[in-house]
Amino acid sequence: MDGGIGTAVVKTTCPYCGTGCGVDVRVATDGNVEVQGDASHPTNAGRLCVKGSALGDTVGPQGRLLYPAMKSDLTACSPRARGEGGLEMAQAPDPNPLPAVAGRASEMRRVGWDTALDRIAEKFRQVVRDHGPDAVAWYVSGQLLTEDYYVANKLAKGFIGTANVDTNSRLCMSSAVAGHKRAFGEDIVPVSYDDLEAADLVVLVGSNTAWCHPILFQRLVRAKEARPEMKLVVIDPRRTATTEMADLHLPLRPGTDVWLFNGLLSFLHQHGMVDTDFVERHTTGLATAMAIADNTAGDVRSVATQCKVQESALTEFYRLWARTEKVVTAFSMGVNQSSAGTDKVNAIINCHLLSGRIGKPGAGPFSITGQPNAMGGREVGGLSNMLAAHMDLHNAAHRELVQGFWRSPVIADKPGLKAVDLFESIEAGKVKAVWIMATNPVVSLPNADQVKRALAKCELVVVSDVMANTDTTAFADVLLPAQGWGEKSGTVTNSERCISRLRSFLPPLGEARPDWWALAQVGQRLGYPEQFAWTGAHEVFDEHCRLTAHGNADEAGTRDSGLGTREAVPVVPRYLNLSGLAGLARVEYDALLPVRWPVLVKPGNPAPESRVPGPESRVFSDGRFYTPDRKARFLPVRPRMPVHPTGDDYPLVLNTGRVRDHWHTMTRTGLSPKLAAHIPEPFVDLHPGDALLCGVREHELARVTSKWGSCVARVRFSGEMQRRNVFVPIHWNGQFASDGRVGKLVNPAVDPVSGEPEFKHTPVRVEPFRVTWHGFALGRSGLPLDAAVWWTRVTGAGFTRYEMAGRRVENGWQALARKMLGAESPSADWLEYEDVTAGQYRAALVVDDRIEACLFVSPRPDLPSRAWLSGLFARQKLEDVDRMALLVGEPFERGADTGATVCSCFGVGRKTIEQAVRGGCHTPQSLGAELKCGTNCGSCVPELKTIIAQALAPA
Repeated sequence: MDGGIGTAVVKTTCPYCGTGCGVDVRVATDGNVEVQGDASHPTNAGRLCVKGSALGDTVGPQGRLLYPAMKSDLTACSPRARGEGGLEMAQAPDPNPLPAVAGRASEMRRVGWDTALDRIAEKFRQVVRDHGPDAVAWYVSGQLLTEDYYVANKLAKGFIGTANVDTNSRLCMSSAVAGHKRAFGEDIVPVSYDDLEAADLVVLVGSNTAWCHPILFQRLVRAKEARPEMKLVVIDPRRTATTEMADLHLPLRPGTDVWLFNGLLSFLHQHGMVDTDFVERHTTGLATAMAIADNTAGDVRSVATQCKVQESALTEFYRLWARTEKVVTAFSMGVNQSSAGTDKVNAIINCHLLSGRIGKPGAGPFSITGQPNAMGGREVGGLSNMLAAHMDLHNAAHRELVQGFWRSPVIADKPGLKAVDLFESIEAGKVKAVWIMATNPVVSLPNADQVKRALAKCELVVVSDVMANTDTTAFADVLLPAQGWGEKSGTVTNSERCISRLRSFLPPLGEARPDWWALAQVGQRLGYPEQFAWTGAHEVFDEHCRLTAHGNADEAGTRDSGLGTREAVPVVPRYLNLSGLAGLARVEYDALLPVRWPVLVKPGNPAPESRVPGPESRVFSDGRFYTPDRKARFLPVRPRMPVHPTGDDYPLVLNTGRVRDHWHTMTRTGLSPKLAAHIPEPFVDLHPGDALLCGVREHELARVTSKWGSCVARVRFSGEMQRRNVFVPIHWNGQFASDGRVGKLVNPAVDPVSGEPEFKHTPVRVEPFRVTWHGFALGRSGLPLDAAVWWTRVTGAGFTRYEMAGRRVENGWQALARKMLGAESPSADWLEYEDVTAGQYRAALVVDDRIEACLFVSPRPDLPSRAWLSGLFARQKLEDVDRMALLVGEPFERGADTGATVCSCFGVGRKTIEQAVRGGCHTPQSLGAELKCGTNCGSCVPELKTIIAQALAPA
C-alpha cells in the first residue's frame, strides 16, 4: 500500500550478492520504505530480484542492537562465565523476539561509546604489549563498505603491525583471487557483464546463477532469447534451476573440475586450437602445464570416466568450446569452495590463455563473486595475505610504499592468519583478542562448533553488528551497534569492478555508528589522531583512491622526504588505479555515478571534470599482464580429489549452498515474510534411492551427521541430486532453527594456497530423526516451544509461524495448547478439536473476532495448508465459516488455499499456478500474463516450467 509521497528518491545499491544492482528508495510519509530497481544503473536497468525487492521489510527496529554494551569487568570475569542472559537495555523492543542463543554474557550492560572504545583500545594495547601484535586479530566481512575495510586494514597492518585481518570473503572468493594473482600477477577480473551478453558460448561452472545471481542470469536469458544461436553450458553436480536454460548440462562428479579443464586444455592443444602468437608473445609456462594436462587428462574417455559424465556429452562440450571464439567461462562457489579451488581456477584460465580468448569482447574467465563488496575488500587488502591497493605483503618495495603513504610506525611483514587458522589459533590461546565485524562465524565457518569453543576461551571478543542476538554476539565481551543498510554511506564494488555508491536514507537507530568511525576512534585512542582524523566517509574514500595511484607507474618518481630533499618512490605498476576519483569533495562523492575501475586522470588535465573511466582498451587487450615480465602464467595443475573421502561410516557427499530467497545466515532475510515463504525450513535434499538405503522418507525429519557435527532437517526429493550426494542450505541459525546450523558439519580442510574451505565435499551419513508428532503453530506474539525437540521459526505477515516436532507431551495436548497459545484471556474464544485415536489435534485462540494463535498436530507431517491459515491473520474479523474451517483443518472457500509460495515477488502459490495451467496457461509467459509470476526477477521460471510439465503430464 502506498504510504504517501514522502521523501525524494535516493539512489543506492543492493546489499546482497556481488551483482551490485542499483536501487531507488523512497521513505513514505508513514515511514514505510519503498524499493524499486534503478533504471539508470548499468547493472540491472531497473530490475531487482526478490531479495532486493523485499529490502523494505528488513530495515525496521526488530532485533536491532541500539547501544554499546559491555561486560562489567573484562579482567575479572572469566571467559567461561559466559552464559545465558539478555540485552534488554541495548536492543530494540520486539513483539516476536528471536530465541536467545546459549552463550550470552550474563553481565552485559549498556555503556556509552567512549567507555566501550576506551576499553577496546586499552585491552588491545595490553595484549600487544604482553603477547605481541599477532595476538590480536580482526575477522571482517564482504558486507562492509570499502571505507570500513580500508580503515580496518590500515589500523591493523600499519599501526598495530599484524596482518591478522581476514574476512568471510575468504569463504567464497579467495581461490579466485589466488588464481588471478598466479596467472595475471594481480587480482583482476577481465570480464564485464556486457561480455556475458556478447559471448556466443557461456559456460557456468559451479554456479546456480538463476537463484544466487538472478538479475545477472536474466541478462543471460534475454541475450539468449535475442540470439537463439548463443549456447549455454552448465557444469554442476546438481540439476539446479540454472540447468533448465542450458543447452548442455554436465553433472560432473564433485571435485573433478581440474580433470575436466585439463582435459579441455589437452583437447584444444591436440586439435590445434592454439593462439600461437598470443601464447609466444604474452605467456610463459605452457610446456609444463601441457605436460601435466596431457598426462592426467589427455584422453577424453578417461576424463569422462573420472568425472562420471557421458563421453559423448563431454566431447560435445570440448568441441563447442574449441570452435567458438567468444567464450566466457563464469565460475562461482562450486569452483572456489574446494581444497583444490585455486587449481580449478587456474585450470580454467589456462584454457583461455591457450586459445587467446581473453582481453577480447565476449571472452574470458569470469569469477562471479558472492557478496556485495567482496571486490572492494580486495581493493583495500581485505585478506590477511594482502596489502592495500593490490600490493603484496611479501614484497619489501610494496611494504615501503604503503608504510610511507600511511606514515605508519610499523608495517606487517608476513601474511596473517586465514579464517579457519585464525579461529584455531584463538582456541589454542595464541590470539587473545578478536574484533568481529558484520559477520556471523559461529554459523558460517566450517567446523562451526570449534568457533564456539574458540570464542568462549578468547580473552576479548568485540562484535560490531546491527543485530543484538546472533549466534556470534552471544560470545561478545563488547558489543558495538553498527549502522545498517539505509543508514550507512560509502561505496561497494561488484563482480565486474563497478564502483557504486551506497547512500543513507534513514536516520541511524539508537546510537548506531559507521564501522569506519569506530575503527578510527580506536586508532586515535592508540595514539594516532592525525592518521585517523577523517570526518566523513568521503575522506576515507579519497585516501584509498590516492593510495591506488601512489607509486603506480612504469617509471620511478620522487617525493618530499620531509627533510627538504626529494627521495625515490618505489614503482609498483598496478591495473587498479583510482587516481581519477582522488580529491572528490563531499558533494562530488555524494553524486558519484557507477564507474568501473581503473579510473584515470586525462594526461595534462587534472581538473575534476576530466575524470573518466579507465583506458579505452579493455583489460589485457594489449597482452600486458602484471607479473614482473608482464606475461601471463600458465599454471601446471595436477588433479586431486577432496581431502576427506567417503567411507562406510560416512558414505554420502554433503554439498552446501544458498537457496533462492535467503542470504548468508538469515539475520536480515529472516525478517521478511516475503522471503520466508518460499523455503521456510532447513532441508536435506537427496536422491530417493539413497533415502531408501538410509531409511528416511520425504517430508519427514532426518539427522545429517559428519565427523565434525550434525544437524536436523526436513527430507526433500527435488530431483536435482545424483546418487551418493546430499545438499543442505547454509542459512539457518540458532534464532530460526533449533538444530539447523550446517556449518558445524562441514569439514575444516582448506585450499593450501587460498585458505578457502571445502564447503562442497564433506562425508556424511543420513538417518531418521525419530519423533512421535509433527505440528505447527502461528501466533501474533512469540510462543513457547518447550514441548518440541525440533523447531523452525518462520516470519509471517503479522504473525510468527513455528514448525515443530516432538516425542512426548506431558498432561495431553489440551493443557499444553492452552498454555502455549495463551488461552487464559477472559475475552478469548477457544476453538478445539481432538481425535485421540488418530493423534490429531487442532486449536485456535480468537480474541475480539480476530485469530490470535493456532496449533495443528498430527503423527504425520502432512498437516493443513500454512498458506490458507496465514491468510486468516490478515482478516480483521473471522466469519463463522472460518471458525468451522479451523476445526476441520481446511478451507471451505474454493481458492482460499493458494498453496506453497512459488513466486515470492508477487506472492503466487503453487495451487493457483496449477489452476491457471488447467485453465490454458501452458507457458511461463502465459502464466506471467495471467498471474504476474516470473515477470520480475525470473528466478521462479524454472519452477514454473516444472509445474506446467507435471500438470500436463498424463495421469
